[in-house]
Amino acid sequence: MNKVDRWLLPDGIEEMLPLQAMQIETLRRRLINLFQRWGYDYVIPPMVEFTDSLLVGLGQDIELLTFKVTDQISGKMMGIRADITPQAARMDAHSLKRKGINRMCYAGHVMHTKMKAPLSSRTPIKVGVELFGEASLDADIEIVSLLLETLKEASIDKQYIDIGHVGIYRALAEAAGLDDEEENALFKLLQTKSMADIHAWIDKHVKDADCRSWLSELPKLSGDIGILNKACELFESAPAEVNVALEELKAVANMIAKRYPKAQCYFDLSELRGYYYHTGIVFGAFAPGVGNAIASGGRYDHIGEAFGRARPATGFDFDLTAVAKLIPAVDERVPGIFVPLCDHVDYWTTIQELREQGERVVCGLSSQTRADEGQFCNRELVEKDGILAVCELS
Repeated sequence: MNKVDRWLLPDGIEEMLPLQAMQIETLRRRLINLFQRWGYDYVIPPMVEFTDSLLVGLGQDIELLTFKVTDQISGKMMGIRADITPQAARMDAHSLKRKGINRMCYAGHVMHTKMKAPLSSRTPIKVGVELFGEASLDADIEIVSLLLETLKEASIDKQYIDIGHVGIYRALAEAAGLDDEEENALFKLLQTKSMADIHAWIDKHVKDADCRSWLSELPKLSGDIGILNKACELFESAPAEVNVALEELKAVANMIAKRYPKAQCYFDLSELRGYYYHTGIVFGAFAPGVGNAIASGGRYDHIGEAFGRARPATGFDFDLTAVAKLIPAVDERVPGIFVPLCDHVDYWTTIQELREQGERVVCGLSSQTRADEGQFCNRELVEKDGILAVCELS
């Protein structure tokens, strides 16, 4: 490796220079403050955990995204987190053990073995919330409402939410008698939206005429709230679980329309985001100019069972790194005060007083008599007639 190569970072790994770093940190603080105002307690999960707990219940997708290392102390396999949700589930079940409702929020890096989308970061900063202990639709409505508030706080004026329900496909797959392998194969086809391939597969593997019709129509059921009424007609004789799921989607849609009339909700009944661990309503948030979801979440009951405490749960995470790129960067630093090197105690006392007042004070070192450009100072501390005073830099 030559000298130039030493400065290169791996693909998808990025650094954040002062302006971007301050922008992300400011937004992180605002969002955590928002979550706390809604009653969510801030937690800081560890960056690495044993894979026994880190990968529980999340399916193959997350396992493939997770870097694995060997713990030199225990000899056990550890993972660098690619998702914070299972950590929150472990903390709810084992560390906190609260009775009743438990709300948690978090912020931190996750790390992926590969980019989830072209040009995306492999070390994004995520903020998110998790709500444990409530199985009713009230919890799902709160989480979707908080996501919309999060978008507003992040200055994303046009709010697009894509909502689905994994229970619909699961119930139809069970009614069609699909085994796990077949269910997964059709699931993958549904994500491609290739109608010809979907119909060919269904005609070959599904014997019941009603089930063939239901599954064939499923990828066509996407649009505004009116699509839910169409789905109710189509699935009138489908398993009861399908109609229960549709009623849940209607209830969420109606409440969101009342609370956030400007939000644009799009319903996609073949949207199976997080299918391998979600158990109910799922959703994603999108922003103009970004092809991938900037936030995603949904209901994921039962993950806590692996930790000895099965709990209903719902939540979302929000890609702070991606969102920060959508917001025009504004340098909000307050220009500082430069102080030439001096060992007199009066200087030090004045410097500390200025800092306590909230001023940014940069002390000169032996090699400099004036502030450098990168130190962002427009004033200096000078002595005039035995009195220290702050003056504009000439």
